[in-house]
Amino acid sequence: MFEKEQQVIEEKIQAYCVENDIPLVELKWQPIPFSGEWGISTSFFATAAAEAKAGKSKGLPVPARAQEMAEAARQFIGVAPGISHGEAVKGYLNLYFSTAEYARRVVDTILADGPRFGAGHPKHERVMVEYAQPNTHHSFHIGHYRNTILGESLARIVQFAGFETIRASYPGDLGLGVITVLWAYEKFYKGQEPTDIHERGQWLLKIYAEATNLLSEKENETSAEKAQRETYDGERREMYRKWDAGDPAVRQLWLETRAWSLEELRDILMLMDVQIDVWFYESEVDEPSKKIVDELIARGIASDERPAGPVIVKIDEKLGLAKEKYRVAVILRSDGTSLYLTKDLALARDKFEKFQANRSVYVVDNRQSLHFQQAFKILELWGFKQAEKCFHLAYGFVSLPEGAMSARRGRVVLFKEVYDEAIQRVLTVIAEKNPTMAAGERVGVAQKIGMGALAYSMLSVDNNKDMVFDINDALSFDGHTGPYIQNAVVRANSILRKSKIGGQTAETLGPAHFDFSLTTHEIELIEQMSRFSGVVQQAANEYRPLLVAVYAYDLANTFHSFYHAVPVLQTDDETIKMARLRLVASARQVLTNALNLLAISAPDVM
Repeated sequence: MFEKEQQVIEEKIQAYCVENDIPLVELKWQPIPFSGEWGISTSFFATAAAEAKAGKSKGLPVPARAQEMAEAARQFIGVAPGISHGEAVKGYLNLYFSTAEYARRVVDTILADGPRFGAGHPKHERVMVEYAQPNTHHSFHIGHYRNTILGESLARIVQFAGFETIRASYPGDLGLGVITVLWAYEKFYKGQEPTDIHERGQWLLKIYAEATNLLSEKENETSAEKAQRETYDGERREMYRKWDAGDPAVRQLWLETRAWSLEELRDILMLMDVQIDVWFYESEVDEPSKKIVDELIARGIASDERPAGPVIVKIDEKLGLAKEKYRVAVILRSDGTSLYLTKDLALARDKFEKFQANRSVYVVDNRQSLHFQQAFKILELWGFKQAEKCFHLAYGFVSLPEGAMSARRGRVVLFKEVYDEAIQRVLTVIAEKNPTMAAGERVGVAQKIGMGALAYSMLSVDNNKDMVFDINDALSFDGHTGPYIQNAVVRANSILRKSKIGGQTAETLGPAHFDFSLTTHEIELIEQMSRFSGVVQQAANEYRPLLVAVYAYDLANTFHSFYHAVPVLQTDDETIKMARLRLVASARQVLTNALNLLAISAPDVM
């Protein structure tokens, strides 16, 4: 809030250090929580240590010298605009703001910046976030939803923090699983496909489960059943061979059925308000990846052990590591076929060279942790500097109360079914609790609340942890949920609607004064809102949407407490009323901004 004042102070500290031949280390400012006043603090310990290392100290221990520096800086700064007073304590310089001025500055800044409040300055780095990438010829289930909402939230956060952001999807569109569906469709179901895009996607998943069952060895299998299973498997593998050879009929069938899956995926992404910028496909990097293997062999990075063995990279040996860490990575099978790792190397090269990505974030489940460690190190050996800024955003499995999901067994919770049920449940609640809501509004409100509930149920769980998805918990309107946060926005809306003065609102009536005794609830609300930009930067730097999810809940909880305890419209003092109205408008804005980073929007009414 006091960036300009802070810059002036830093310039004075720098001038003091130059004048006294002190090697100043970069100052890192931290907010001082409210204890009668708000403030900021910085330490001189690093500077005192650097001075001692340079042999310029005055013989004092580092803590004593840091305290001496802090006191000298305080005196050198003198009276600074916006600062009520300063103090030097144990090597720290603490600067305090006038409480009324700080409160006014927070509120005015939020309302002036509006949807951009909390946004970071341009970072001049391009980040590609890869997510929303289910295999084709399946249907989008709740596990895919966790991947997609995690990736979309992260993309919004890093973009809001100041990074140029590219959203990328990399659907798996080849492999034996895909061919299994093609084989079963052509043999048993051709021409029977539903016309509805979601029913068709779910139908493909059903075919996959049934085909897998047909091709799986059974207990007490008869010789006839075994013969039939082996015949089916032979037919399937022959179709795979034809696909690999470029057979026109098989390729056309593959493209047609792949389009059905992608149509369903794009419709679900539209429901989620997700807009993918770049679509990569596994099939497109298969051949280029094999040429990369040749290059890695030629450069001595990979070892070719064909035909007796595969092409490998002895990563630990190439890095000069004494202990095993990254192991030996296989990048091409002995028969010349590629692996996921091979194709990820080709994909990474496209990201870095074609799209000029400085950072690359892969939102993929935690089973692939070693895979990505190996990929990033091979990219480093290959010479890509961006490798050090590649990041695997791992996440845990989504299971059901009755156990793990399995596409092969057909035991999954489909996202579209959950979404439809969420809307219906919310419509039922609206009919009971707000029967006067206009019929034309209800579906839109239900969609926002339902999607908010689903998104928050995923983002409020640490991405590193497995989670059990229970639709009853996800759609609860009480406690640590999306609807609870949305309701804080709705309550703020209600106060502000009733507060119009001559057609104007608290936001447009100009600045308010806070030179009155603030309640504990007002102080906590101002404190929470002032932290938002710091949370955004931390979440972007750590790639952790959870931090924003926790922040949104904490701010909503603080606002609900304020709402119940502090009179706003009932206040007789017009100065206090206007200040509190603008405080309410500020809280609504910050809550809205935080929810938007979680891909959640709040309705005007509930």
